[in-house]
Amino acid sequence: MSTLKEILTRRPVAATIRLTVPAGGAKPAPPVGPALGQYRLNLMAFCKDFNARTQKYKPDSPMAVIITAFTDNTFEFIVKSPSVTWYLKKAAGVENGSSRPGHVTASTITLKHVYEIAKIKQSDPFCQYMSLESISKSIIGTANSMGIKVQKELD
Repeated sequence: MSTLKEILTRRPVAATIRLTVPAGGAKPAPPVGPALGQYRLNLMAFCKDFNARTQKYKPDSPMAVIITAFTDNTFEFIVKSPSVTWYLKKAAGVENGSSRPGHVTASTITLKHVYEIAKIKQSDPFCQYMSLESISKSIIGTANSMGIKVQKELD
């Protein structure tokens, strides 16, 4: 339950913008520019702040970002780590998953790969209270739906 002070100090939200931007590669050009420009947000402030927050990731990693734009032309944003499918494709060394998952295997990965991906995803704001085991099970399910086989060890 919110306190009275929190309710009175809330700023009205103009929009919630979801973007996928390469790590360290936010520029005021499309797709960032038009998305933020229509709400009259400061593009350069977002680009500098986003690039500073994502400098620990490899360049060109697709970062999901949720921007909350307020009516007074200010904003807040949350940066998520790259998607599980992107990590699985990198670990398996494939460009795309299988066209027929369950029938055709695109590639194989080990449980160690799954564990490493789960450790990275645990730092996400929405997964920080989930156990490593439940995140790993979710990643294994995603891998199966992509046609990537998960083994204990590679032969």
